[in-house]
Amino acid sequence: MLRRLYQKVLALAGSRRAPWALAAVSFAESSFFPIPPDVMLAPMVLARRDRAFVYAAICTAASVAGGILGYAIGYYLEPLGLALLKLMGHAEGRDAFQAWFSQWGLAVILIKGLTPVPYKLVTIASGLAHFSFFTFIWASVVTRGARFFLTAAILKFYGPALLAEFERRMTVYVLAGGGLLAAAFIAWKILT
Repeated sequence: MLRRLYQKVLALAGSRRAPWALAAVSFAESSFFPIPPDVMLAPMVLARRDRAFVYAAICTAASVAGGILGYAIGYYLEPLGLALLKLMGHAEGRDAFQAWFSQWGLAVILIKGLTPVPYKLVTIASGLAHFSFFTFIWASVVTRGARFFLTAAILKFYGPALLAEFERRMTVYVLAGGGLLAAAFIAWKILT
């Protein structure tokens, strides 16, 4: 079953509609959607390595645009922003995030925008904290761009070898990746 799903994702990644779907997922993930764009970016780059940086640019632009929506939700629609944070497991809401921004400022966006931590937390929290919009935008472009272009570059240049290895041991890697994600999430919840 896992192999069939993998083949379907690769087929979608090579289709005409894939860039639009990638943009939609990247936009939505930055403000409310739970699935990161990497899930589509990786197979798309593997299917069309010649378009790796185009796909990274689509991810970056759509993610920053979605981040603006997330910022606006936090800034203008505070009750909705607080409800979304609570839904994502951050019931402490505005006070905790304002403390983050007071203590760490720009580093919150730069670090969390580059990592697998849900970027929507950063976007909504930035709006709630009334963080500088200009700084939020340029930091988002830098961190999201770095993340997506680095992913695309690794897959473009080392993709065939990585793909062959992944296909050989797909189940092991999926289980290990899931375990690492669960451990990272637990550690993140404990530390934040």
